[in-house]
This record gives sequence, structure tokens and C-alpha cells, in this order.
Amino acid sequence: MPLWLRFALLCLFASLVACRTTTDDARVAPADDDAPIDVVTLNLWHDRDDWPRRQSMIVDELRRLSPDVILLQEVLQDEGLPNQAQALASQLGYHWHFVSVDAPERARRYGNAILTREPMTQRGSRALQPSDDYRIAGWARIELRGRPLAIYVVHLNFTDASGATRARQIGGVLDLVAATRGDADVVIGGDFNARADGPEFAPLRASYLDGYAATHAGDDVDAPAHTTLNHALGHAPQRIDHVFAQADAFVPLESRRLFVQPAADGTWASDHFGLWVRLRSR
Repeated sequence: MPLWLRFALLCLFASLVACRTTTDDARVAPADDDAPIDVVTLNLWHDRDDWPRRQSMIVDELRRLSPDVILLQEVLQDEGLPNQAQALASQLGYHWHFVSVDAPERARRYGNAILTREPMTQRGSRALQPSDDYRIAGWARIELRGRPLAIYVVHLNFTDASGATRARQIGGVLDLVAATRGDADVVIGGDFNARADGPEFAPLRASYLDGYAATHAGDDVDAPAHTTLNHALGHAPQRIDHVFAQADAFVPLESRRLFVQPAADGTWASDHFGLWVRLRSR
């Protein structure tokens, strides 16, 4: 056999082996179905202080974290102020859903928002009672790594010290979940304006895990060291921002507070600290 023909056959054999190896590697590569789900919740403090500077800080951190879901409260739009959720979503490349009790035709609207990396297949909202408290829950459904996920954002009452109004509102949220979740696993997060162990949240705790508490076993998670209110801006320390995950669907793996330090120029991202929670599907 001529030398050139022998060399050509050798090259062809090597090429076929390489192709088979690449195909086999692709076939046996582990699926991404078991990748964790990262959720962030943050009260934006609407347009207080230097919003353009704060917006830049928030975008930088969220881009670094690249969570699957972002839940926002105290989201504002107004004359000369583009919707804050839309602005963040645009810079991050996320899909967004803003909800408000303010009429759509109003220039100034205030409410909550959900941002997701994956497209939303359904979305909606429900006003919470009493109507004069101007509270609303938003929800969206996405398909995340082959599994449906229903996401709910809330910002509950803070004026009723008895907790009765929050109890009524969390009942409304749970009714909304029952009416909209379908076959999806559920995450509920936002600014609850009370500790997670409050009696008004007992119906929620019956089926959902406090993601932060579950990942800080042995800690007093309601001690000042775990506050989500920014005491540097005059708030009494209290952990009132939460991510609750469906207990029979998720295992909380990690969690931490975000934006707990100011920028070098002294600017704080918000008067709340954000919360990042990583969940694993059961």
C-alpha cells in the first residue's frame, strides 16, 4: 500500500474516533435538571436618595449573582422616571412583570415586580384586602430546567401592630397560589413587614420553609445581626424580608443578605438589605 494512502486511512480512522468520542461525551453529559434555583428579594426604596447611583450598584450585584428569579418591592414609575423594574430588567437582560393597584393610565404607579431569566408563560396579580391598604400580590409562571415554577411577590401591611391585617393578606396570597399554581412548585417572597415566625404566618409555615432560617440552623435568625432593615439609615434592626419555598418541593441550601455595606462614596443600595436564597429541588 502506498505511504500516502496509508497516511490518509490513518487520518480518517482518527477522525472517526474523535467524532464518536465527542458524540458519546455529549450523550452521557449530566443533565442540568439538578442545578439549584437562586432567588433574590429586594425592597428598592422607590426613588429615594440617589436612584441612578443606587441602580448602578444593584445592577452590578445582580449581574454578578445572575439569579433565576428577582422579587422587587417599592417599585416606582413616574413622570421622568422609567419603571424601575423595567430599567433593571433591561440592563440585566431579564423578563419583567410589574403589578400595582394604581390604574395603568396613571403616570405615577407604585407596586411590586418579578424578574426572571426565563420567559414567563403566565402572569397576573391580585389586590389584597383591605382595599384601602393598597397592597397587591404578583405572580408569574416559568419553565425552569424542565420543571414549572410559580413565583409570587408580596409586600404586606406594616401599620397594624396586631398582625391581623397581615394575616388577612397572607390568606389572600395563599388563595391566589391555590387558584394559579397548577402543577408548578411554588416560591413566595418579598417584604412581609414582620418576622417569619409571627403567628399571622402560621398558615404559610404549614407548607413553606423560611429559606433563610433553614440555612442558618442554630442561629438566632431574628437577632440584630440578621436584620434585613438597614439600621444605618435609621431603621430598628429586624428581619422582615423573606423567601418561602414549598416544603415538599425544595431544600434550601444557602442564603445570605445582600448590599450590607455602602459603596466607597457612602451610598447604600437601599434602606433594606437584599436576600439571596439558593434552593435545590427535591
